[in-house]
Amino acid sequence: MGDNATQYHISSFFLVGIPGLQDFHCGIGIPVCLLLILTLLGNSVIIITIKLESSLHEPMYFFLCMLAMNDMALATSTAPKMLSIFWFDSHWIDFSVCLSQMYFIHTFCIIESALLVAMAFDRYVAICIPLRYTTILTTPMVIKIGLVGTIRAILMVLPCPLLIRRLPYYTKYVINHAYCEHMAVVKLASASTHVNRAYGISVALSVMILDLGLIVTSYIKILQAVFRLSSQNARSKALGTCAAHVCTILVSYTPALFSFLTHRIGKKVPPSIHIIFASLYLLVPPTVNPLVYGVKTKQIRDRVVGLFFSIKKISKS
Repeated sequence: MGDNATQYHISSFFLVGIPGLQDFHCGIGIPVCLLLILTLLGNSVIIITIKLESSLHEPMYFFLCMLAMNDMALATSTAPKMLSIFWFDSHWIDFSVCLSQMYFIHTFCIIESALLVAMAFDRYVAICIPLRYTTILTTPMVIKIGLVGTIRAILMVLPCPLLIRRLPYYTKYVINHAYCEHMAVVKLASASTHVNRAYGISVALSVMILDLGLIVTSYIKILQAVFRLSSQNARSKALGTCAAHVCTILVSYTPALFSFLTHRIGKKVPPSIHIIFASLYLLVPPTVNPLVYGVKTKQIRDRVVGLFFSIKKISKS
């Protein structure tokens, strides 16, 4: 294929939104917008609270800060384009912009997973080897863990857009999705996509198996340590410190696993269900995480309530 073929290489894609539910796009945009606002508001409150409250300057809350920043980045990489599709019929997206969006979405998802592993490790050290907590999880160590998680995601996802760039795209340009998801973009190529598919599946499986394996291992060790405690009160207290993290894991991984499995196995699942779950998987956890940590973590809850009442007093005076 020479210059004559390359000049027909498409320059942009058409994002459908949610196939079969186009008539309801305007209404669907309302919860998407609310989720985006709540994500930005809730995570900002978490970051500001941890920054202002010196008693929260601990590894667990530093990881929570990283999670909040990552959640905001994840939501803003998807929701604005979704809203422009749902509300303004702005379906077209430039080829390079589409690849950039795809890259950032998958990178932030893998960073999210790494941070959940880091938080599980934090709970493991705090409960199983509490006397060494301050010597193991020092501030430089927390920064290193965050950097390793970020670098892993950047390097793992980088081949995806690079492999797509070498594929020819001549005729198909309609993406039956609300955002540029890796497999949805790969399927439109006018050539063999075995390498892209194999790499995409291997990244998804390796991240899920490794990260979930590490989290499960941490919690098995935690439960063993907790049940060795003689006092019922001590057990409750130890498990209480893990409650928020467990909720976050369930909120993050459940829709992700469902989306992944229905994509590969569920041939009879309607496309609209695929897309709704794939969108929920990106929009719901960033909204729920700050609420979970706000409700389940006493220090954060007390500080937020204190901030709220001090703002109320200032506005009244």
